[in-house]
Amino acid sequence: MEAPQQPVRRANRRLITGLLVMVLGSFAFGWALVPLYSAFCRLTGVGNAEAKAGREVVHDTIDPNRFITIEFVANPASVGSFDFRPKVAEMRIHPGKLYDTQFYAKNLTAGPEIAQAVPSLAPSSAWKYFHKTECFCFSTQKFAVGEGRWMPVRFIVDPSLPVNIDRLTLSYTFFDTTQSAGRG
Repeated sequence: MEAPQQPVRRANRRLITGLLVMVLGSFAFGWALVPLYSAFCRLTGVGNAEAKAGREVVHDTIDPNRFITIEFVANPASVGSFDFRPKVAEMRIHPGKLYDTQFYAKNLTAGPEIAQAVPSLAPSSAWKYFHKTECFCFSTQKFAVGEGRWMPVRFIVDPSLPVNIDRLTLSYTFFDTTQSAGRG
């Protein structure tokens, strides 16, 4: 009678071993997510991990012989909720030098609003060369009724940006997030 129990015990051991491997693998994956996400942000420029960690990206070499045009675009996602625009339409910059610009947003609704800006850069291959050290897009923005304000963007373009790229477009879409924040 003990012989039929051997395959069942073996199957149970395999099942328990498999489940333990899954649990340990899940734990290891969860533990590794933070450093993996940080590495992803550093490589792609998404999330700007350097700025969020309080470190500014500073380059020792400014290329005074090279100019890059940065175009600024503002897109309000919710028509009628915000007036949203860049201070300047474009800038000519030298790679390696730190620059400042601003975007203006004004609440056009009859109530307080919360908004979040989502950046995009074209060409997208330039993200790893474009470093924001300060940006209103790093956090949600709260606006009182009729409140308007200039919001800063501080950036530097890495001098190692490929020479065939001489124009970048930094675009922000400004989303009204009042409803999702639970205050609408």
